[in-house]
Amino acid sequence: MSVIAKLKYLRIAPRKVRLVANLILGKSTKEAQSILDFTVKKAAQPLLKLLKSALSNAKHNFQLLDESNLYISKIIVEEGPKLKRWRARARGTVASIQKKTSHITIILDEISKKPKKVKKVRRVEKAKKVKRIPRLKKPKLKAEMEISKPKIERGVKRIFRRKAF
Repeated sequence: MSVIAKLKYLRIAPRKVRLVANLILGKSTKEAQSILDFTVKKAAQPLLKLLKSALSNAKHNFQLLDESNLYISKIIVEEGPKLKRWRARARGTVASIQKKTSHITIILDEISKKPKKVKKVRRVEKAKKVKRIPRLKKPKLKAEMEISKPKIERGVKRIFRRKAF
């Protein structure tokens, strides 16, 4: 039996709320409460309040459900309406400001049910068969030969030649 609780028009951007929501997704309710208690984000307190609301919904509406037997199966954070404001800028121009809101839905399920694993869908294109070039074997080093002293040439060595004979 799934229990649903909703919070609408929260004055925090949904991107910031999702950071905290992803921390508690799939956790038991007690573990999620302790995580939210110690999370230092503005969105942690409204999420904790919403989680407690969902637990009280489970207790009041479905008397058979036990709080310790519930886990957070789904958290949906959607974008709400934006409050549009403006601010004066240089040379008489205006910069627009969007104050974003978010709608949060939390869904609790019983632990006895096994949570469904979310499979990531990947598109794999069929790879064309490519002829593989055999790798060249690296030559093995022979035993190092005796290093002879370099020959010292007498006179000046020419580096450049202007004419070919």
